[in-house]
Amino acid sequence: MAKTAQLYRMHTDEHLCPFGLKSKDLLKHEGYEVEDHELTSRVETDDFKNRHDVKTTPQTFIDGVRIGGYDDLRNYFDKAPAKSQGTTYTPVIAIFATALISAIAFSIGMRETPLSGWTFQTFIALSMILLAVQKLRDLESFSNSFITYDLLGMNQPRYAYVYPFLEAYAGIGMIAALPAWFVAPVSIFIGLVGGISVFKAVYIDKRELKCACVGGDSNVPLGFVSLTENIMMVFAGIWMFVIQSMYY
Repeated sequence: MAKTAQLYRMHTDEHLCPFGLKSKDLLKHEGYEVEDHELTSRVETDDFKNRHDVKTTPQTFIDGVRIGGYDDLRNYFDKAPAKSQGTTYTPVIAIFATALISAIAFSIGMRETPLSGWTFQTFIALSMILLAVQKLRDLESFSNSFITYDLLGMNQPRYAYVYPFLEAYAGIGMIAALPAWFVAPVSIFIGLVGGISVFKAVYIDKRELKCACVGGDSNVPLGFVSLTENIMMVFAGIWMFVIQSMYY
């Protein structure tokens, strides 16, 4: 006998509940036939909530028992919470992985050795650009987090508003192969100040902070990954000087 579930979700011209769609997909994935009841107006939705004494939709019923909303449904099936809990390195890993794969792809497309110095520089450049974009999504939120540990930002809060643009400029300049004197000092400066700031905050002051590297609203912990990122920026700047002195 097929397993069945009743799902009540809001679906109006003005609003399509994403958690209703996710609940429906999860039920089907777990082998249930879904009796999908669409609540097509605010009046119908409010009436449903009053009848069942619930505050939100969607609501799922299995074997006549109310399971609850999407988070409750995930818990019913022993799934991990949909929202990440606590600190996570996932955003940084995603950015670095994307940058690395893209750098290798560029190298292959340009008939370069995939694991060459040029690939490394491109990887750093793309990482800087992607990280800068994350910060620029909400510059105010980034600045609020950044100035709590960056030594220059603490004394000159306006530096926090400039930092993402400097990071993007350095990354774009590396890809464009601009003269090292135009780009490398910026990369070395922000990397050096950032590295010293992270080292002091984490390893000397022993502070537990969130890293603003992917924006001010992230749950990425400030620590080894943040320090490595800054060291890589310093190294990339030095690398530009070395390479251009060899070939130009």
